[in-house]
Amino acid sequence: MYQGSINKSTWEKVLNFIASAEEKTPYLLIDRDVVIRKARLIGKGIDNSKVFYAVKAHPDIEVVRLIDSLGLNFEIASEGELGLLRELGVSPERIISSNPVKSPDFIREAYSYGIRYFAFDSRAEVEKLSLYAPDSSVYVRLSVPNEGSDWPLSKKFGVEPDRALELLLHAKERGLRPVGITFHVGSQCKNIYNWSTALDKVAHIWQSARQEGIQLTLLNIGGGYPIRYTSDVVDIAEIEAMVNRILKDHFPGMPQVHIEPGRAVIGDAGVFVTSVIGKAERGSENWLYIDVGVFNGLMESIGGIRYSYIVGSRAEKKRWVLAGPSCDSFDVIDRDVLLPEPVVGDHLLIPSAGAYTISYASEFNGFPIPKTIII
Repeated sequence: MYQGSINKSTWEKVLNFIASAEEKTPYLLIDRDVVIRKARLIGKGIDNSKVFYAVKAHPDIEVVRLIDSLGLNFEIASEGELGLLRELGVSPERIISSNPVKSPDFIREAYSYGIRYFAFDSRAEVEKLSLYAPDSSVYVRLSVPNEGSDWPLSKKFGVEPDRALELLLHAKERGLRPVGITFHVGSQCKNIYNWSTALDKVAHIWQSARQEGIQLTLLNIGGGYPIRYTSDVVDIAEIEAMVNRILKDHFPGMPQVHIEPGRAVIGDAGVFVTSVIGKAERGSENWLYIDVGVFNGLMESIGGIRYSYIVGSRAEKKRWVLAGPSCDSFDVIDRDVLLPEPVVGDHLLIPSAGAYTISYASEFNGFPIPKTIII
């Protein structure tokens, strides 16, 4: 078996776990030390910043407990995520909600718990927030370019600068506290200039709001920090150095900066441990079947994320179509995957699988959601 893209320390932990535990595959191993390292790194390069872990990236309670112990704050969007943080006793001052469209029930519950920071991008959301979360601090979602992101997010949410200013003024009229602006450059963003372009748009609104009597103090730069899957990506320190430089040059008084990483905290800490359950030749293609698929853990593989794969075989390398266990033909994880031929029963490891795997998973076709294990 070869190491591939897993770092040496994680590799040793994974192999030791597989050798010593009698855990049935598939399961997801999370390297505690990688989570700790990423939690300490993110935000280090931006002055006056706070880090809010996006719970949706991996909501396993033990993972969230670990992140809580490291002092990170949390970003949530639902009653379920709030219930998880409530169970862990997370104080409301450490929680924000940046989903621009929230259900009335969630707003009521979050406000009752003590949460006071909410994103918005429409008049309808202003009306809900003014009714169910009066006097809350709100920040408008700006639409920014998402080119270079594996998972673009610019279509569903966000408004252009003129509309953003109008909404900030409307929020003030409705008794809310318009405090800032947020944006998202897209999940797994590999184009560092997306942050620069976004900040240019923000600076324009920032100045216009001041001229209208609204003194903004909060800039939420969302998530988007990338991790390595099959190729190198822009470094977090490089992104933050550029962001910090722009903030110092164009934002007087240095705003409070909120960062909402999900993938960047947990993604490269995770390794899926799966088993080969079948092989077949279909025309000119070799098919390899494993016991986790797009429905119970690898949904992002159909949306642009390409994983790397590791098998413990020294046989001849072949090109494979990699498929999951369900009887649905949609359950195809990847194509043209070059791997030494394994035998049925061999392990197949998938690095960088910590984010948006378990959180997207279902029990379609009766296949279980893989267990998360911290090592």
